[in-house]
Amino acid sequence: MRDILDAVADGELSPAEAQAELSGYARTEAGRFDAARESRTGIPEAILAAGKTPQETASMAAAAVETTGAALVTRADDDAVDACKTRLADEVPDADTERDARARTLVVHAPEYEAPDLDANVTVVTAGTSDAAAAGEAAVVAEEMGAIVEFVDDVGVAGIARLFDRLEELRAADVLIVAAGREGALPTVAAGLVDVPLIGLPVSTGYGHGGRGEAALAGMLQSCTPITVVNVDAGFTAGSQAGLIARTVSSARSES
Repeated sequence: MRDILDAVADGELSPAEAQAELSGYARTEAGRFDAARESRTGIPEAILAAGKTPQETASMAAAAVETTGAALVTRADDDAVDACKTRLADEVPDADTERDARARTLVVHAPEYEAPDLDANVTVVTAGTSDAAAAGEAAVVAEEMGAIVEFVDDVGVAGIARLFDRLEELRAADVLIVAAGREGALPTVAAGLVDVPLIGLPVSTGYGHGGRGEAALAGMLQSCTPITVVNVDAGFTAGSQAGLIARTVSSARSES
């Protein structure tokens, strides 16, 4: 503790960094940022912009970069992204920012940030273009955890020959995230053709009875092939679980 206090006195640590070192979190005007989550769970703390004002989101993002060197913002609209970029331009002008508008994510890395690097592949599969938003969120999270992420797009069961054309790519993955809306059949079919851990990501596409992802979720939960299923549009959860599997695979490879 004395070392941390001395570092603050010498200007080597900010008060927020010191607080994060001592308690595992940093206080902001928008709440507490869990700076220790990644070291504790292996999953980076994400800032959910939905439900927060743009200024609250920016405050949390600034605290994330200050205490961990990186920020991951999810469900971010244009206003939230603009507020984050404006604040970070003042506080961390050399930070690298990358926005995925369709996935509604914003990733920020400070110049000194060292990203994790895993020797493992996560392949994100979509049934159709309408599934790309949730799938993209999953991909961003897995990438932030250090996995090598690849994509196999538009292989839904309505034209199942498209899936058969890409099977070798699916079989080469260490873990699959398969996103599908409508009746959610693609993960079940794919799991019957590969020997790879598969995470089903139901998407809120479709309409009428069973729309908004309910039919996709129910179909995946009732899958006759063994798959793991996350909630509707839960790209963050799918990406996190895939990242944890990838980390285990990478660790095993490094020890062999």
